[in-house]
Amino acid sequence: MLIDMKEIEKTYVVGEEKVRALRGVTFTVERGEYVAIMGPSGSGKSTLMNVIGCLDTPSAGSYVLNGNLVGQLSDDELARIRNKEIGFIFQTFNLLPRTSAREQVELPLVYSGINRKERRERADEALRQVNLSDRATHAPNELSGGQRQRVAIARALVTKPSILLADEPTGNLDSQTGEEIMALFRKLNEAGNTILLVTHEEDIAANARRIIRIRDGRISDDRPNDSSRAEAVAKAKKEALEANVG
Repeated sequence: MLIDMKEIEKTYVVGEEKVRALRGVTFTVERGEYVAIMGPSGSGKSTLMNVIGCLDTPSAGSYVLNGNLVGQLSDDELARIRNKEIGFIFQTFNLLPRTSAREQVELPLVYSGINRKERRERADEALRQVNLSDRATHAPNELSGGQRQRVAIARALVTKPSILLADEPTGNLDSQTGEEIMALFRKLNEAGNTILLVTHEEDIAANARRIIRIRDGRISDDRPNDSSRAEAVAKAKKEALEANVG
């Protein structure tokens, strides 16, 4: 089991008021799953993403990430876990200006102390995985929005993390480019990557194999995505038909 959350609570103090952002959240994620976490603004999904990504710690409950009990880790240990276990993909790309795609992708490996030769080899491999090898020397202002997001995905992949954690990854993209990015996520999941996708959009969540819905800090629904399974069945039937015709 990759993620095991039990009765997670997160309470913030705002002035004299206590705000319960998460209220007894419990779920597990197995290696290789593709899960969408859905909810409206104020539902607690962003807080949950921060807890999953070890950017924040729960006020109560138990969170085990790939065998690590997160609540017992020091700040340095949390930083190491974030760098090793989690590949972050953000809506705003978070790329450095005047820095080439290859150098952007290498950055997490610099923090890990990987030597220059291996950094370049792994960065080039990650760029190949997102079909961006021909843009390795280009800076962000020389790339389209979709290409910038592919660089960000390659940067998340380069450390070979346990989880790809994507926060509204198509939010700054037009619909066609967004569909291309979601097709890339499906391909990465089929290659064995575990993906957690945080979104408020139904059509984006529909790409996942499982949807967890959160409302008022609680999980309101958690089930396999029937539309995803139906799509997979339809695709298999189409491929079988084409093979028979051939």
